[in-house]
Formats: sequence, structure tokens, C-alpha cells
Amino acid sequence: MPAALLLIAGFAVLRILALAFSPVSLYQDESQYWVWSRVFDWGYYSKPPMIAWLISLSTSLFGDSDFAIRLPAPLLHTATATFLMLSARQLWDERAGFWAAALYLTMPGVWLSGVVISTDAVLFCAWSGGLFALLKLRAGGGWGAAVGLGAALGFGFLSKYAMIYFLASTGLALVFDPAIRTALLSLRGGAALAIFIAILAPNLAWNAANDFATVSHTAANANWGGDLFHPVELIEFLLAQPGVFGPVTFAVLLTVFGLSLGRFLRLDPDQRLLVLYALPPLAVVAVQAFISRAHANWAAATYVAGTLLVIGFLLRGAAWRRWALFGSIGLHSVIGLFVVALAASPALVEAIGAGDATKRIRAWDVTAEAITEAAQGDDYAMIVFDDRNAFHQMQRYAPELEGRMAMWLRHAGPTNHAEDVWPLAEEQAGRLLIVSNRPREVARIREDFNSFEPVGTLAIPLDGGYTRDFTLWRAEGHQRVERDEAYETRWHAHDEADTTTPPRGYSGEDE
Repeated sequence: MPAALLLIAGFAVLRILALAFSPVSLYQDESQYWVWSRVFDWGYYSKPPMIAWLISLSTSLFGDSDFAIRLPAPLLHTATATFLMLSARQLWDERAGFWAAALYLTMPGVWLSGVVISTDAVLFCAWSGGLFALLKLRAGGGWGAAVGLGAALGFGFLSKYAMIYFLASTGLALVFDPAIRTALLSLRGGAALAIFIAILAPNLAWNAANDFATVSHTAANANWGGDLFHPVELIEFLLAQPGVFGPVTFAVLLTVFGLSLGRFLRLDPDQRLLVLYALPPLAVVAVQAFISRAHANWAAATYVAGTLLVIGFLLRGAAWRRWALFGSIGLHSVIGLFVVALAASPALVEAIGAGDATKRIRAWDVTAEAITEAAQGDDYAMIVFDDRNAFHQMQRYAPELEGRMAMWLRHAGPTNHAEDVWPLAEEQAGRLLIVSNRPREVARIREDFNSFEPVGTLAIPLDGGYTRDFTLWRAEGHQRVERDEAYETRWHAHDEADTTTPPRGYSGEDE
């Protein structure tokens, strides 16, 4: 155990130091979470509140810096590695605990998530904590395990609604695991359920009072309203998973799933339980990818129990399994350190031609200076954006524009937090500066104004010859065209015919 704790602490220190010296701007979602953190609430437009609460706590303690905003990330992964170490010890021994922590800390996805504040980091912590508490309760643990399970479930749902997979897995465990059934169908199990409901209730009340905004956004992400059944999306989703969990370890995990399902009822009870907590997220999101689409990280919860499954498999049996484990950890570490170096070194990015990979995390402070200077070029009543990402980045990096910024609404109603809280008012008078980072939207924006004329462009230098491009327009007489069916049909046909205008304002040296 001391070796495992030293390993976990060492990674925590390294990642905190990497954050302290990072030259990387906040990613657009990070800036949005920071915006949320400035106003306490029980929910936000697209996510539950936990990530905003953690950022608020960190910035209150350590100052309103990018470092403080991201600091919870390595701490959350440190907690997750600790819970996995404890779970492996509970299931097997200290050796398994050490290697479970090592495999998790070097997972390719964690190298990135460890220095970026995201809902996945919060989810992993809650999921791993809940799994450890469940294992303790299953083994006869006392009231502490029950309280831990209830708290983990509650805080997990306040982090990301993907925690619902944990509930689904628990339902399956009640059917297939007698020890879980005994543990949960008891006073302690009832206490865990009561704690979970008590923690979640304020968020449910917030959703009810806000037209179930977060729940609706989560459902809308599934995108079942368009064309259905996309085998290519499924293939792309599965091919992306080795980049999250590791090429060899993902193949091992799929092998374990295959071997386990073939003799599921005859499996060792511990392995069967881990399969129940690892397979459902991957299976459900794979189906979602086939029906519509899915991002690579949507099944990330699989890799909490998945880490334990892989460790249980590779530490037993033939010697090649250990070599596969050691080699994977080494490979993941090389990949992770390379990614860290890439983020820290624009020269390296340029040398390998990877500017496209870093263009969204560079030079937002420079962008803010350029837009602020443009805003001072005339007596503008408001600065109006057509891209929520640029809008949130200006909230973070151009505080002097606070109160003077608004979002142009592309659709009939808001589709994101920026449009919901800071929409361009229907009755907005005066001269406006339109800052467009979406070239395809310019013609649509022009329709909403009586006067619309160009006043300049911005091209912000990024890595490898890339630039972040904006067009600037002076507009007056806001009269928003009704977004009815005829409007949408007309512009859909226009977009289908336009094969040259890029959707986003980025350009590279080869263009």
C-alpha cells in the first residue's frame, strides 16, 4: 500500500506542476463551467452543478486563475486512483491495488483529463467511490459503507447524468449477485437510497422549475430526430476507444467481456459483478452510435470497473499477460508525456504539423485583446457573437466587455447557455459590432438588420500557421426574421448548395 500511495501522490504532484506551468488557454467548455461557477445554482443549462461548485471552491481558495479553475481535475483523478487501488485490494491483494492505480493513472484518456477540468473527472471519482463503497457493503461493511454509497450516487448524479448507468448496473447486480441483494435489501441499503435521493432532490426540483433544461439538453444530444442508423458512426466510436483506454488494454477488456458472457452464470462472482459495472455503458453508447452518433468519451464510465477487470485478467495466468500490462503502462506513459509536451511547445506542434489539434486552446488572451480593441473603434451599444465558444472565451479573457456582450440567436429559441442567458434583445437599439466566427451564419445575420456593413477582419496567429478568423460587421436596426418552417427550409437548401464556406472560422497554412 505505501508504494501505491507514493505512486498516486507522485502523479498528483506532477500533474499539478504541469498545470502551474501550462501555457494552454482554457478550452471553451472550461470557460463555460467557470462562468457557471460565478453564480451558485442547483443546475445549469447543459450539466448538473457539481463541476461549477468545484471550480467555485477552488477559485475561492486559490484565486481566479486558469490554474485554480483546472486544479480540481488532478485531485479528482487522484481520488479515483485511490478508490480503484482500495477496490483492487478488497477484491484481491495489495499488488493488484498498485497495478490498478498505475494502469488508471497512465490511461491515455486520463493524461488529457488530468489537466482539463471536465465532467468526466468528477464522474470517475463518484463512480469509483461508489463501487468501492458497494464492494465494502457487499462484504459485510457497516454504516460507513452505506453512507459512502449513497453520497457517491448523489454526487455522481450532480456531476453527470451518465451516473444512471451505475443505477442500471446495480439493478442487474441485484438480479445476478446474491451478496449484493443481501447488502442492498437491508436497512443499510435503504439508508444509502435515502441519502442518494436527499442529495439529488434539489437538482430534480431545479430541473422541474426550469423546464427540465439539463435533462432535455442531455436527451437532445442523442440526436434521434434526424436520419437514423449509422454503421460508420459505430465503427468510428469503437475505433476511438483505444485512444481512451489504450490499444492493448481495450483489446483485453473486449476479450474479457467475450469470455465472460460465454459463461456468465458460471463466472467467479467478483468478475461477474465487475462485468455488470463495466459493460452497460459501452454497450448502450455503442447502440447510440449506431442509431445516431456518440463521442468517444460518452462510454468513459466503462473504464472504471474496466480497469479492475483488466488488472484481474493480466495479473493471473501466462507470463505474457504481465508483459502486456507493463508494456501498456509504458506505452500509455510515452503517449501521455508526448501529449503534455505537445500542449506545452508550439515549436513541437509546428514541427510535426499538428496545428489543427491545438488551435482551440491557443491565444484566447490575444483574441480577447484584438476583439476589445475592435470594440473601442466606434460607439457600439453591444458586441454580438454568433458562436457560444467565442462568447464564453470573451467572458473569461475580456472582462472589460462584461455587460456589453450578447448572443445572436440562430434558431427560434436558445440552444445553449449563452443564448439562454445573454440573447440579443429583440428591441436592441443602437449600433452593434457583430463578431462572427461562423462564416456560414453571416448571410443569416444580415437578414436580421436594416443596416449591415463590414468593418474589418481578425486573424489570430496560432500554432503551425493556423489562424483563428473573425469577420467584423457594423449593424443597426435589429429586426429578427421569424424562424418558421419556411425560414429553416430556405436556409437548409442554401447550406446544402454551399460547399465552399467553412462552418468555423479557422484556417491553416495549406489552405
